[in-house]
Amino acid sequence: MEHNHEATPSKYEEALAKYNTHLCDENVKTKTALLIEKHVAENNTPDVKKFLFHCIDLTTLKCTDSDESVMKFTGKVNEFVDKYPDLNNVAAICVYPNMAEVVNDTLEADHVNIACVSGGFPSSQTFTEVKVAETAMALHTGADEIDIVIPVGKFLSGDYEGMCDEIEELKAVCGEHHLKVILETGALGSASNIKKASILSMYSGADFIKTSTGKENPAATPEAALVMCEAIKEYYMVTGRKVGFKPAGGINTVHDALVYYTIVKEVLGEEWLTNELFRLGTSRLANLLLSEIVGQETKFF
Repeated sequence: MEHNHEATPSKYEEALAKYNTHLCDENVKTKTALLIEKHVAENNTPDVKKFLFHCIDLTTLKCTDSDESVMKFTGKVNEFVDKYPDLNNVAAICVYPNMAEVVNDTLEADHVNIACVSGGFPSSQTFTEVKVAETAMALHTGADEIDIVIPVGKFLSGDYEGMCDEIEELKAVCGEHHLKVILETGALGSASNIKKASILSMYSGADFIKTSTGKENPAATPEAALVMCEAIKEYYMVTGRKVGFKPAGGINTVHDALVYYTIVKEVLGEEWLTNELFRLGTSRLANLLLSEIVGQETKFF
């Protein structure tokens, strides 16, 4: 009697098989450089900068954060409405989960969401049950959106089931609330891995995929952004579901923001140029963009 020792491909491997996940890092680098060289300059306009400001998840994730500092941070977003009535505010305030209630109690500005990192951020190294509880508590105390990190170790060791089950479970906790899934691209080692992690995260219910926590180096890179946006586009072509994109970590200049805008515009198109599908995770960029928009150095936030 013959035994067939070939393992049946898992549903995760079958999902990945629908996409080209064999990428050459050098090709990605070249393609990204060409795209930037060709298109970034044309997007360097006041309207694009205003739009980018409106896509910011204004972030404070420090070990020194306190109720008082987060109240002050949120207060600035409230004051923005009166100080700059002609400009759209930031998209969201992003804080640790234990600060959701403080932001919720302090925030008065309309159309600004409360985002919380969760799930053992930034390492994702804790029990799934703890991640579920943390996420549920953040939502219960005021969070509108949740940012989690994939279990990178599970992904790199090929435990796609463990990774995907966890994302699915946390998406179930979020329900209608947006779940942003951070890939920590700087730890993934190759464009192929970034593509695979993107597909698996979307397959498991991610509403957004996000580059980085900002706690690891390298953080966001244009190359990672290109691969992720191409994955989002291919996933949309296969499933009809639009997933958002959020670069975060190391976005230190207006030029950096314009690069990510350009990649989204060129790969995903105008449909993705809304803060429902494009966010920027940053704190320092807000003042830099505002300075360029108003035409003088401004340290508002």
